Amino acid sequence: MTVNNSDQTQRSTAQQGTGTQHFDTAARIKHLRQQRGLSIRELAKRAGISHASLALIEKGEVSPSVSSLHKVLECFPISLADFFSLDLDNDPRYFFGNDELFEVGGNGISLLQVGRDLRGRPLQIFYERWEVGAESGAQPYTHAGEEGGVIISGRLQVTVDHETRVLGPGESYLFPSQLRHRFYNPGPEICVLVSANTPPF
Repeated sequence: MTVNNSDQTQRSTAQQGTGTQHFDTAARIKHLRQQRGLSIRELAKRAGISHASLALIEKGEVSPSVSSLHKVLECFPISLADFFSLDLDNDPRYFFGNDELFEVGGNGISLLQVGRDLRGRPLQIFYERWEVGAESGAQPYTHAGEEGGVIISGRLQVTVDHETRVLGPGESYLFPSQLRHRFYNPGPEICVLVSANTPPF
């Protein structure tokens, strides 16, 4: 592919104080590529840039032009803002303490997510706590994917399509999320469970 000078990568100016920026960009591109299971050659082909240029970019030896960076990010896809907000300090993370889970719930429902950045991951896992009377909504809802869970303590009323069941400790559910579904804690105590969604919602 022929590109003009504005699309070419530029030699690193680390000696001028921008080495950290090059390294961060290189590390982020490598992180996204490996997360998707792509080789450098495959990503370069998808982005329409040369294999050699991408290899140098990942090594931090050259800096991509804005145009080249956009082409690479469109392969994932991810916005520039999200790209530069990626937290790579603790990547890869395989284990999490109970104080390292990410809260995404509210309104009487605690949804502690395992892992903060799920971009590119096919699985989402929650440690959930439902207050008595907490519900997913007044009406059943749907979304893409599948979901399942296992009740640890308490009780949870689960409605899937036209079937409703109150589940207790050790009982579980698994269903396509395209079916209308709803969750409700009828009491008399807090319900604790572990659930999973694929893909993350």
